[in-house]
Amino acid sequence: MYSKKTKISNGVNIAKIIDHTNIKLTATAKDIIKTCHEAKTYDFRGVCVRPEWVKLVREELEGTNIKTVVLIDPPIGDSPHKKRIQICEIAKRDGADELDVVISIPDVKHGEWEKILKDLKEISKILPTKVIIGSGYLTDEEIEKASEIVKKAGAICVKTATEKDPLEYRELKEKFFHLKIMREGAPGLFIKAAGGIRTFSDVKEAIKAGADIIGTSSGVEIMKELKNKKRS
Repeated sequence: MYSKKTKISNGVNIAKIIDHTNIKLTATAKDIIKTCHEAKTYDFRGVCVRPEWVKLVREELEGTNIKTVVLIDPPIGDSPHKKRIQICEIAKRDGADELDVVISIPDVKHGEWEKILKDLKEISKILPTKVIIGSGYLTDEEIEKASEIVKKAGAICVKTATEKDPLEYRELKEKFFHLKIMREGAPGLFIKAAGGIRTFSDVKEAIKAGADIIGTSSGVEIMKELKNKKRS
């Protein structure tokens, strides 16, 4: 189910590593349905949304292999543990396939590693879990340690960022450097790059730096850009 053997050599395969994302607070049901339609058109890996849209996404993606992915506890993972568990369990009940859960960044900054491990271990038992470490908030040492904890917790993936990431688009190169640290800290896990990835060039650079999965709201634009490149 979670093979890392796919070679990213063409447009079809690139689509297969994109989690098409719509986590806008202003999103309407119509917007989410449109996101799902786009995912089906390009056969993206998954659709990532906020918890309130999981049921709708599951319904819209029925009959496909596209994963329903849910963002948990943005932007800094500071909700109480019991609340985080409750949100994840409801997401599972509503039909989610994967959790994209934000690590407790305040706990990371305070070195509360055992607390973080306990939290993520319990969450990772609910559904396959990708852990967002918020790399833009962290030092290189914290990125590596957080990645080690994510692997130890039993998650399937370490992810760079989500909304309100402190690294701006112009700082993507630094974020891609973080991917290499994450790979060193969590060998064997998937690495997901997200936050500010808008072009085919960004995707190529992320893959070069070690990304296995791309989280972006620009999936359609990226695929159109790739199609135009093939024509030229």
